[in-house]
Amino acid sequence: MTPEEIERLFTRNGAYAFARWGRPIAPVVFGVDDATLALIKGALDAVARLAGRAIAETDPELGANLMIFFFRDWAELRDVPNLGAMIPDLDATVARLEAVDASRYRAFRYDARGAIQAAFVFLAMRGALAELPAETIALTEAVETVLAWGEAAFAETSPLALHPETRAVILRPEIAGLIRAAYDPVLPDAAGNASHALRLSARMARG
Repeated sequence: MTPEEIERLFTRNGAYAFARWGRPIAPVVFGVDDATLALIKGALDAVARLAGRAIAETDPELGANLMIFFFRDWAELRDVPNLGAMIPDLDATVARLEAVDASRYRAFRYDARGAIQAAFVFLAMRGALAELPAETIALTEAVETVLAWGEAAFAETSPLALHPETRAVILRPEIAGLIRAAYDPVLPDAAGNASHALRLSARMARG
């Protein structure tokens, strides 16, 4: 990928803003059956291994630092205990999501160094989202929470593809390569200068 392509993937509010996890990921998933839970945890583990980050049972500071909620109606979030402490202005956020009939919402929390400290994913299972295979949803959320992507990163092109022979859902090779490069130990956990995209591109070129 070119530096310009990478820069677009990490542009938020008009500025370059890269962030990766600075700690092991400790996920918890609400609102799914055991079979779907296994798919989600399998996808998270696969993407975390690609990034060289461990999946942990618990986070010593937060307990769980990646929370994924599946539900039917946004109003259900108002009844989740203590969620308002984790999502600022929860009522206003829910009202905004209801008004635009959103199906997904992600929120990240960052530590003092700018690394991802926690992530919250909300999936309203209705409409087009409810028609997607569980494997697609699981891999999508694993990819889109392993880094803090820009708001338009995958607006036009999905990070996923179909395997040409098996037709299984897979991660696009260039996105897999970018995730691997993004977690190079010599790179910082967060960066706000677009020169960082040059470093990512160079690492991808070296394979």
